[in-house]
Amino acid sequence: MPFRTALPSLFVAFGLVSAASVSAQNTPPPAPKPRPGVADPSVKIPAEKLVPIAVFDIPGAPDWMAIDQHVWISNSPKNNVTRIDPKTNRIVANIGVGKRPCSGLAAGFGSVWVPNCGDKTVSRIDLKTGKVTATWPQTIASSEGGIAVAAGSFWMMADNKGALVRIDPKTNAVIATIQIAPGSFAVAASGDTLWITSNEQSLVTRVNAKTNAVEATVPTGQKPRFLAIGEGSVWTLNQGDGTISRVDMKTNKLITNIEAGLPGGGGEIAVGAGSVWVTMMQIPLTRIDIATNKVVQQFVGKGGDSVRFGFGSVWLSDLEGGKLLRLDPAKIKALK
Repeated sequence: MPFRTALPSLFVAFGLVSAASVSAQNTPPPAPKPRPGVADPSVKIPAEKLVPIAVFDIPGAPDWMAIDQHVWISNSPKNNVTRIDPKTNRIVANIGVGKRPCSGLAAGFGSVWVPNCGDKTVSRIDLKTGKVTATWPQTIASSEGGIAVAAGSFWMMADNKGALVRIDPKTNAVIATIQIAPGSFAVAASGDTLWITSNEQSLVTRVNAKTNAVEATVPTGQKPRFLAIGEGSVWTLNQGDGTISRVDMKTNKLITNIEAGLPGGGGEIAVGAGSVWVTMMQIPLTRIDIATNKVVQQFVGKGGDSVRFGFGSVWLSDLEGGKLLRLDPAKIKALK
């Protein structure tokens, strides 16, 4: 997910701008600090070697994804969500939603759920018709987050103090608020269990989605943000130290922190085909072997920002290039 720069100072906002401040505004922002990546150079591969099955042109900033019978991807500057048919590899619709869709997409209860940071709303898109059926006010904890559906409800973080809200899909109304660790932003679901990362406290919280009870908190690497569930584990992308944490879902214990060299804002993580797939700008795709808990491939270069696994494919956004790539995991694994 894209990292946002700071807002202008109050002096600029009120028009009290000196020549020096004007010059500063016209100066390009410093280039982002290069991500180190893994220490082992033998696993690093130029990103240009990735050959997609299909490339979808999505001008703007293709970002958050959800996958059901279609692939859905949000586009913040265009205020829309693109719908892709994976059977034909064609874009079938661009659907207008609220302002600046953000903080994840989720599919469930016949809808795609879309938080909108620009006007602090949530929109619902009908999975069959592709039409927006409702938009209503809702606070959103962070543009860099994640949402989920579980136990007959839609779940999201409503503020940075740890308010996890449960929304009834029949009424689009909040029916419960569960207090968890502050600085929690991304929610993922497995069955009737929710897992939520706390960037502030460096842990994941386990919540029973049937009873609303907090069942466990598990320490992770530093500043976890995005997470994915698969192979009996919760995997967190830790922005503070660039590691990937693996948490056992049965024991609620940390199995390991995997060195990946991916510190800093943005990024995303997915699980599929026996691998964990991680993306960040500058290092658009990192593959971790689930059997060994080691980075076995790391593609370095342009591209990246969002990743999902579905229909036997890795779906990787190129946010700056305005594209979405569909990749064959078997072909990725064969690259050296």
